[in-house]
Amino acid sequence: MPIHYRSSLLILALTSSLTLQVCAALPPATPETQIWFAAPANSFTESSPLGNGRLGAMLFGGVDNERIVLNESSVWSGSVQNADRPEAYQVLPEIQKLLLAGKNTEAEALVNANFTCQGPGSAGAQYGCYQVLGNLHLAFAGDTNAAVTDYRRELNLNDAVATVSYQRAGVRFQRQMFASHPDEVMVLQLTASQRKQISLDLSLDRPERSETVPDGSAGLLMTGQLDNGTDGKGLRFVARVRVLPHGGLVSTHGNVMKVTGADAVTILIAAGTDYVGFAGRQTKDPFAATLNDLNLASRKSFASLLKAHVADYQKYFNRVALHLDPLNAQDALKPTPQRILLAKNGPGDPNLAALYFNFGRYLLIASSRPGGLPPNLQGIWAEEVFTPWNGDWHLDVNVQMNYWPAEVCNLSDLTDPLFELISSLQAPGARTAQAYYHARGWVAHVIANPWGFTSPGESASWGATTGGSAWLCQHLWDHWLFTGDTNFLARAYPIMKGAAQFYADLLIEEPKHHYLVVAPANSPENHFYLPDGHDTAISLGTTVHAQMLRYLFDACIDASKILNTDADFRAELEAKCARLAPTQIGSNGCVMEWPEEYREAEPHHRHISHLWGLYPGAEIAPELTPALAQASRNTLIARGDESVGWSYAYKAALWARLNDGDRAWLLIRRALNPVSTQEIRYDNGGGVYLNLFDACPPFQIDANFGVPAAIAEMLVQSRNNTLYLLPALPSAWSQGTVTGLCARGGFVVDLNWQDGRLQTTTIHSRNGGQCRIQYHDTSTTLDLKKGDSIVLDSNLAKPSK
Repeated sequence: MPIHYRSSLLILALTSSLTLQVCAALPPATPETQIWFAAPANSFTESSPLGNGRLGAMLFGGVDNERIVLNESSVWSGSVQNADRPEAYQVLPEIQKLLLAGKNTEAEALVNANFTCQGPGSAGAQYGCYQVLGNLHLAFAGDTNAAVTDYRRELNLNDAVATVSYQRAGVRFQRQMFASHPDEVMVLQLTASQRKQISLDLSLDRPERSETVPDGSAGLLMTGQLDNGTDGKGLRFVARVRVLPHGGLVSTHGNVMKVTGADAVTILIAAGTDYVGFAGRQTKDPFAATLNDLNLASRKSFASLLKAHVADYQKYFNRVALHLDPLNAQDALKPTPQRILLAKNGPGDPNLAALYFNFGRYLLIASSRPGGLPPNLQGIWAEEVFTPWNGDWHLDVNVQMNYWPAEVCNLSDLTDPLFELISSLQAPGARTAQAYYHARGWVAHVIANPWGFTSPGESASWGATTGGSAWLCQHLWDHWLFTGDTNFLARAYPIMKGAAQFYADLLIEEPKHHYLVVAPANSPENHFYLPDGHDTAISLGTTVHAQMLRYLFDACIDASKILNTDADFRAELEAKCARLAPTQIGSNGCVMEWPEEYREAEPHHRHISHLWGLYPGAEIAPELTPALAQASRNTLIARGDESVGWSYAYKAALWARLNDGDRAWLLIRRALNPVSTQEIRYDNGGGVYLNLFDACPPFQIDANFGVPAAIAEMLVQSRNNTLYLLPALPSAWSQGTVTGLCARGGFVVDLNWQDGRLQTTTIHSRNGGQCRIQYHDTSTTLDLKKGDSIVLDSNLAKPSK
């Protein structure tokens, strides 16, 4: 008899008394905080993600067979390598000479021959790859022919708990799972509405390089060693599973545990590696560490573990709340896959955008915690041994986009993993700077891994881009602008200075206008046609380099003044910053991507790097540079809307900075287009999979963070000591509220609006100080003390009592 799944919109109440006691204290989910399905997942991109920053899981929710993909953020193959070409700098003068002479094709040939990495680069085993830890399988016994009804699989973003529940043969079964940061374990509880109904076989496996054996009388131990690309003896990993039954029997048969006739079962999962790098668990003995984690967690009740997990999670998640009214209240209650499809085929659903915003915040909390590694191209979630693009950190937009929502969405304290990554790149980046450019300071190119890879990639067309370190440093300075943390600035300044020293040494004078430009330079992953028809990527300066260097040099100048240090270096930067090439407007009215008006090889290219100064930079703004703002608008129109997942997010943020909320909403709607699980292709046509993971495609997590950042920019912007309220509110978002968004200067903003008009705003000051508040054509200036709050009405005046 086939299994039948029937959805229910009611909160399921037929649960065991134990489950009722646990769930009673949990906050209820709402349409903007729940992702739910009426059937088990058929694929990874339909399953439910959980994470504690280091440990990750994907819950499929199968009835007869449950598969849970397990991850640990430091499960990386590869090892430290020297991929620099030690004598490359000797060729740099000739490359620059060719570029000055307009011989870009010949210069690119020299870059390909001398300014790529030594060896296979990211295609090699020593570079490594982020990999799956393993799979936990639960094979349930019972009446497998009985129909399944009232099935529901839900991820509640309010408490970061995934729940599976269904009715079968008169019994209500339920699973709850979460990844606990306080207790460093993942917890899965199985319950039933009748006694002795839970029987299952439990196993643990991995696609390669692993062995699973019994671990005591009620546990499994999986161990293995990854390929390091040299002698095969790379990083060691350990995963442990422990079963704590309530009633019933537990037995082990080889590498399978059997539970028979239990009333309830709690399963604890611990994992670790012996990775000792710039961050992570920092242990050389994952065997002892994982055993200790399980022993400590086993002494606590499920309710106690859950309470600690929820309290830890909510101290981050509850800082911000966004509500956008759904266009149809009944549609908002439907399973998430249906909501996505209805929104695509209809006028769009603002409440679905609020759900996606909250999901992005959830994913950042789940994948970026102090002391850990930063989320990679897939966050911490991967089911493969060979993840797309190695699952590494790409420095030409992707890892930066992962952290775009951190500051504005009140999660500044989750940026530590990114800053640790940046810090770790200094020493290898200094060697790379010497080897290729004979320059001071440090540089990182396009790709990075946990082993300190800073060399160029394996092709001049993309891998020779030197902008990675400049863009990374923007996050350091932005953190200071948001927090005003002088102690942090004192730690960050030497990193920023080292990056600025490198670029200061790389600059040369171009002959036409005598501007200082980076040479050789790329506009990330893009290329152009020379007048003779040759297709090339290497240029004498690019717009994005000039914009990023202006930002970096200005940041170092200001930081040196704040810290009262480096007057001589400050003077050097002031002189060179004044001579950097300006952002130019071409004859077609668009921002020029290169110093000359080259014909574009791909007019609709996914990267929009030459608008970096609009976002995430701040040198282009409608109120500051109206001509450049209009040229940016023309550039976006010419590029077109159709693109890959992360590019939708970027374009939405750019339109928000141009104060065009309707166009930003159009891009967000495209980012929410449903993509079939079978669509695993590497070209245009991004959107979301059924579990709301970003479909680049394939799965790539950056848009899950980029879209929430764009939504925040639509509601609050801050630059030049001014807070802009509802600067890009779409006409479709006629009513809503948001609380807890952050602004530069240490301000926190709450807003509510009706009929598209601001009603009231509350401004909180964390640091004290003066700021200007702007709402359309109305403005006011506030001077607040540290800890002060003020409520303003739609005219930016204090409401009358």
